[in-house]
Amino acid sequence: MNDQTKLHFYASSPEPCGYLPGRKSISAFANPYMDMDLDTYNELIQFGFRRSGGYLYRPHCPNCNECISLRIPVNRYQFSRNDKRTLKKNNDLQMTLVPGKYIEEHFELYQHYINSRHTGGSMENPTRSDYHRFLICDWTDTHFIEYRLNKQLLAVAVTDSTSTGYSAVYTFFAPDQHQRSLGHYSILKQIELCQTHGLPYLYLGYWIRDCDKMNYKARYKPAEGFIDDTWVELD
Repeated sequence: MNDQTKLHFYASSPEPCGYLPGRKSISAFANPYMDMDLDTYNELIQFGFRRSGGYLYRPHCPNCNECISLRIPVNRYQFSRNDKRTLKKNNDLQMTLVPGKYIEEHFELYQHYINSRHTGGSMENPTRSDYHRFLICDWTDTHFIEYRLNKQLLAVAVTDSTSTGYSAVYTFFAPDQHQRSLGHYSILKQIELCQTHGLPYLYLGYWIRDCDKMNYKARYKPAEGFIDDTWVELD
């Protein structure tokens, strides 16, 4: 994006909140009709923005500040006993980083995961177009991290490389492999990747303290949240 171009932001229409019953959610999003680029993404992620497909957004709900953008300062992260057990029991998996392009094998695993974990929800029965709109972007530096047992694909973590860290976009895995804790494992591996590449943060998206669906994010400490336009360490 040209330095002289002013970036405009818009608000979405109110819709039912998917995390807090009885509330409406509104998102602020960067102008989708402008050519986006990695430099702009690098800057906006510092202000709590995330991406969905090629759209950059963050919650902008009146009278509600429950959604907190979360990041892990990886150089201060201490792997717990549970973390180490999770890493050890997945030692038999092969990790490979592939470019963030559409791969049919990935989509089939994603479809199986969504239909097992989100039955009856708005994400159920995703099409290839749904998958592409959600995860694929042509202006980001995105990797699809594959985890395989021999040649069998068990999990894929979609992650963006930014100037200050990796941004964990989404992880999907074989539902019958729940004993491996693959969602937790993929976050631990992304923490390791940040450490290996000298990147200070892993961005984990939004966290709501009183939302059961997001309780898993509270296990990663220390963590910083974007509150009142600044990053602060959370209790």
